[in-house]
Amino acid sequence: MMGDRDFRTVIKNAIESVGKELDYKIDLENVNKIHVNEVTKCMRRSYYDRTAPAEPERTRFSDLLGGMFRKLDYGSIPATYDLKNGISLEAQSDMIADDVVMIFRSVSEFPEDPFAKDILYLNACLWIYNKVDGIIVYIDGVGNEASFALTKDKKMFEELVRRVQTFRTLVNEKKVPQVEPSTECSTCQYYERCFGKKKRNERDLVQQILGKDFK
Repeated sequence: MMGDRDFRTVIKNAIESVGKELDYKIDLENVNKIHVNEVTKCMRRSYYDRTAPAEPERTRFSDLLGGMFRKLDYGSIPATYDLKNGISLEAQSDMIADDVVMIFRSVSEFPEDPFAKDILYLNACLWIYNKVDGIIVYIDGVGNEASFALTKDKKMFEELVRRVQTFRTLVNEKKVPQVEPSTECSTCQYYERCFGKKKRNERDLVQQILGKDFK
C-alpha cells in the first residue's frame, strides 16, 4: 500500500517543474528577438505564448528529452543570427558533435519522414551555427532511435525568415494568426480558444476543421 497520497499529482508537478527549467529561454517581451521554436510550430500558439500565456500540460519525462541534452556539458549554447530590420533570430540545438548539429525528439512511434517543424528547426540551426550537416534523432519510450540527416538549405531558411517577419508583424499589430491545424492541436493548452470548450479526439478535430463527415 502506498497510503492516501496522490502520487500522480506529485509526478505531474515534478514534470512541470523540470519542464520549466528545460524550456527554451525566450525573451517574450522583445518582439525584435524571435526564437526559431516560435515560428516552426503553430504561430497562433506562439502568439498566445507572448500575449496571453497559459502553461502547457506536460505528462511525460520523455517529452523533456531535448532540453536534457542541452543542459549536459556537451550540449550546445544558444546562438543568434541577425536578420534585416533589426530582427534577431535565436536558436539552440541540443548538441553539436564533429561539426554536426543534432536535435533530439521523443515520439510514441517513429515517423516515416521527419516532421516538418523539426526539419525547419534543424535547418535554421545550421544557418545560425554556420554548419553544413545536421541530424534529427527520434527516440521512443523504450529507447529505440531513428535518425534523419539534413544538409543546409537556403530556400528553406528563406521560408523560415518569411515566417519570422510575418510573426513579428502580427504580434506588433495584435492580430491573431490563423490556425495551423496539426496533430498537436488536441493537446495544446490553447485548444479551447481555437475550437471550442470541449476537447475532442483527433477524428472530431479533423471534421471540425474541414467541415466534413468521415465514415
